[in-house]
Amino acid sequence: MPAITLGPVSTAFPETAVAIPDLAELSDLEPARRAHALSLGIATVRCAEENTEHDLATEAARDALVRAGVAPDELDALLVVGGRAPRYLLASEATRLQHRLGADRAFVAGVGELGCVSISAAFTLAAALLRGDERCRTVLLVAAATAPTRFRYRAPMTVLGDGAAAVLLGTGRGGRYQLVDHQVRSDGRYADLFRIDYRDVPRREWRETCADEATYSFRLAVESRKRLTAMNTEVLSRNGLRLADLSSVLMQNLSAGAFAFWEEALGIGIDPVCHRNLAGYGHLGSVDMLVNLDLAARTRAPGDHVLLLNSSPVAAWSTSLLRRLPDRDPGGTPS
Repeated sequence: MPAITLGPVSTAFPETAVAIPDLAELSDLEPARRAHALSLGIATVRCAEENTEHDLATEAARDALVRAGVAPDELDALLVVGGRAPRYLLASEATRLQHRLGADRAFVAGVGELGCVSISAAFTLAAALLRGDERCRTVLLVAAATAPTRFRYRAPMTVLGDGAAAVLLGTGRGGRYQLVDHQVRSDGRYADLFRIDYRDVPRREWRETCADEATYSFRLAVESRKRLTAMNTEVLSRNGLRLADLSSVLMQNLSAGAFAFWEEALGIGIDPVCHRNLAGYGHLGSVDMLVNLDLAARTRAPGDHVLLLNSSPVAAWSTSLLRRLPDRDPGGTPS
């Protein structure tokens, strides 16, 4: 089975950064909610104004192709993880991006429905394409997120920021990481725990709501701990590793409290890069995974194993085991 590599990651963020205390919506929250929003460990979020989700995705995708040395018309597959509120119903954001990039010969698909874990599902599909079709050697994975409503505070969880990221997966030489092992699981009992009621509702009144906060904070938390513990054990055991052998554990950026919960629940330490990205960008949905991988790569040595954890209130969970590869100089030799 061919080794699958990924990276480097390219990112795109709006220029406008807003400090959390300056978010207009906080003044309308009850005191306890406002205090919670200010206690999440998030200092600022990037806010798209004129930039659309599609614009950010295009910028990140183009840069990823340039950095990988792949021309758009050489790309074999393009997988697009979009936001939860597409600009139009029935339209295709994935083929729109294909056209804008000029990736005319690429197989194209949109990947979604699993919240933050949609990026992990895209990893699964990319790996299947690369391993199952000898003609497929390059897959560009693009994820973008902008807040689906004008309210960025998602109670009782996080504050949403805007951004995009892209990464090339392939079976050739190069890349920042090798995708060693990967697993995704889901549970439909929580399918609409978080939702936006948009039919017959003016867009300005759209709001993300949690149908049952007790279920999210307790029942789903316990379920997530069981799931990720079992998945981590399976993936690490299959590869002859233990938690102590890992150089880094990364996960999506929700809040400082969430990091503390997972560290205690799973007996792990969350890499400080996650805290840094949380403070600077807030929660970026699926984009979190790629942003954290990019920053972590700068401090990991060749051969280091990284565990990438992901979960969403849909509910879905994933565990990915990656190995840091040597950087290559422009001539293509390991540095």
